[in-house]
Amino acid sequence: MPSATDIQQLRVSIQGYAGAFHEAAAREHFHDREVVIVPGHTFADVIGQIESGESDVALMAIENTLAGSLMANYDLLQRSDVRITGEVYLKIRQNLMALPGVGIDELREVYSHPIALVQVREFFKPWPKIKLVESADTALSALHVKESNDRTRGAVAHTLAARLYGLDILASGIETNKLNHTRFLVLERGRDTSLDEGNKVSMSFSVSHESGSLSRVLMVLDAYKINLTKIQSTPIVGRPWQYRFYVDFLLNGSITVSEALAGIRPITKELRIQGIYTAGEKP
Repeated sequence: MPSATDIQQLRVSIQGYAGAFHEAAAREHFHDREVVIVPGHTFADVIGQIESGESDVALMAIENTLAGSLMANYDLLQRSDVRITGEVYLKIRQNLMALPGVGIDELREVYSHPIALVQVREFFKPWPKIKLVESADTALSALHVKESNDRTRGAVAHTLAARLYGLDILASGIETNKLNHTRFLVLERGRDTSLDEGNKVSMSFSVSHESGSLSRVLMVLDAYKINLTKIQSTPIVGRPWQYRFYVDFLLNGSITVSEALAGIRPITKELRIQGIYTAGEKP
């Protein structure tokens, strides 16, 4: 099937708004295309936009090196009529910004997403007069500073937001832990992966509720010399103490996806291929 990413002008759904980290990841991944951002307030909104055809593709964060996996997004993927067609890794660099000409000593309130504020709290310890205020989105925080025209307010966001809203960056890279990266999934409408190609596979499955059932699956994959890059589990709602497993693996070139699946299909339940795609380049 023709991929939506073959379209020169792409409507890309993101969680957040213009200048958000999701937008930065989208523009990095689709650097050779004209990207039109379709904002969504929640990840469920993003999924709804791609399913309805309001957008061509979507980007959705799935894990962060500091915060871990976004478990609610795994559940969204499982329930939705979408598939994974790519991934992008983005280094998360937090920046303090304010109205042009404002100095940090003038600030009294700094706005950002709660996770971003956790990452930069140490930076503000020498500035006890600055109150950190939680908001829905990093980019919306930057927009709020612009629209308020208040010299006592600042925001923590991506440099893209500063450029977009005409703000000055007072300090760059203010996150405490510099090894902060987020993995984003590229999503397209439809579950059919039969014509998709790549060296990475994402799948989900459950197993029988008996001793050794998961280890048997892993032993088969190991026998095929398949490199597992991630395994994650979530409880199956309505089935106490049973779990759904999400696995990412790289193909080694000597075995096909069909051969790998044939080996584990008899010992799994509800096996679903969530995507076949080219592995993203890690920073």
